[in-house]
Amino acid sequence: MRSLTLRNFNAAEVAELYQQHTQDTGQVFTAEAIALAFELTQGQPWLVNALAKEIVEELVTDESIAITAEHILTAKEILIQRQDTHLDSLAERLRENRVKAIIEPMLAGLELGNIPNDDIQFLIDLGLCKMDTQGGLAIANPIYREVLPRVLTVTPMASLPQIAPSWLTAEGKLDTPKLLQAFLEFWLQHGEPLLKRASYPEIAPHLVLMAFLHRVINGGGTLEREYAIGRDRMDLCLRYGDVTLGIELKVWRTRKVDPISKALEQLDGYLAKLGQDQGWLVIFDRRDNAPELEERLKTETHTSKMGRSITVIRA
Repeated sequence: MRSLTLRNFNAAEVAELYQQHTQDTGQVFTAEAIALAFELTQGQPWLVNALAKEIVEELVTDESIAITAEHILTAKEILIQRQDTHLDSLAERLRENRVKAIIEPMLAGLELGNIPNDDIQFLIDLGLCKMDTQGGLAIANPIYREVLPRVLTVTPMASLPQIAPSWLTAEGKLDTPKLLQAFLEFWLQHGEPLLKRASYPEIAPHLVLMAFLHRVINGGGTLEREYAIGRDRMDLCLRYGDVTLGIELKVWRTRKVDPISKALEQLDGYLAKLGQDQGWLVIFDRRDNAPELEERLKTETHTSKMGRSITVIRA
């Protein structure tokens, strides 16, 4: 894990490192590519080098072709999916109790609670987390934000049954109403057993849903995630062809009031950022007195305060 503890490069040092390749070969990294590489890695040394190595040795071997931001994005996705030694070592860390005690509530959007300062510093020293400039703990960089939940969905994904892609049209496009029906059928049949196998109980519903959605995109799309301490939610953006589907996940944990009103307001803001006028709100009922799944599994259509059409899924 030594590579996790090296000091991060700053933006100028990333540019200087990539410029060395240009001096040696004549192959140019565009300014946009360098800026995006820094944004995605926040200067984490292994990631900075791994992105460049993947591009110059595999993606763009013709040195007369300039390396663009699109090449950086492609390399990022390859690294995440391949989970090289460095990224795979993150999975080992996620199994440690002191790491799990911090990462699990972060992914769930919960408050950290009474976590020892030494444990927080341990994750910062590992390079998994950082103190955000606006205060509070955050995942260290966008690539790690992608990697962590993907690592945690490995077991649920391996446990998924064979699922026919009923959500695709004859032309191979994503049909969201059919996707909704497929998810309801999947959750009714397999949701509860899969929840019991998840290694992070607080975000078990999130992990199982993400595993399902990864099966949906299956190389033909992307799944982006947003989460932050204290927001008590996770936002997902599924992109498949010309379809962009914004999804908010909410867990109803106590006997308090139904979280739908606040969740609709939060989803409004997320969909505005995505430029979408409709989306999904998935409310997982994890209360001790929750009705049986067969009784509570249903959908409703709501109109948000901003006039967006929201499909509410109660699971």
